[in-house]
Amino acid sequence: METTGAPLRAIALVCTLSASPAQSSSQLLAEQTMAALAEHGVTGQVIRIADHDVKPGVETDMGHGDAWPEIRAAILGADILVLSTPIWLGHPCSIAQRVLERLDAEISETDDEGRMLTYGKVAAVCVVGNEDGAHKVSADVFQGLNDVGFSLAPNAVTYWVGEAMQGTDYQDLDATPQKTTTTTKTLAANTVHLARQLKAAPYAASS
Repeated sequence: METTGAPLRAIALVCTLSASPAQSSSQLLAEQTMAALAEHGVTGQVIRIADHDVKPGVETDMGHGDAWPEIRAAILGADILVLSTPIWLGHPCSIAQRVLERLDAEISETDDEGRMLTYGKVAAVCVVGNEDGAHKVSADVFQGLNDVGFSLAPNAVTYWVGEAMQGTDYQDLDATPQKTTTTTKTLAANTVHLARQLKAAPYAASS
């Protein structure tokens, strides 16, 4: 287990449509992922986006009352971003899409050497739902995160989907399925490994 090297920090953005204190399968899987990262010495925090007034838009700050600048600061202060989303109608939920749209502003935010401020940061994805679509949802989110500068390790998604057309949620299960637990641990190990590598050897400056 990789626990040596520079300390790492992670932030998990939970994109459930429900604000606290409502129970959330997306929150549960994000917390399990953070616990798996902690086994590798990673510290961090979980933020439920629905608890904050994140304005629509594609700027770093959308003005009065916008909660995104503080969340963005937490992202930029972390080495690892975990984005957790439910599946709705076969797609990432609307809040996950809003997060990606706000992250779009990072394309024009660069350091003195022309690199996006997200370069060197590693992302991972959690997906839950009681319908099919985990691979499609992760593909959509992967593409968006990569476009805005995040790197992705192999097997950078953990997910659970219930039986089609049934009402059971991940949080309703008596125990976490072993396959999901194993996948979460793999995500954590690979994500930490890549984050440590990038911290030691940053990407070259843009030409």
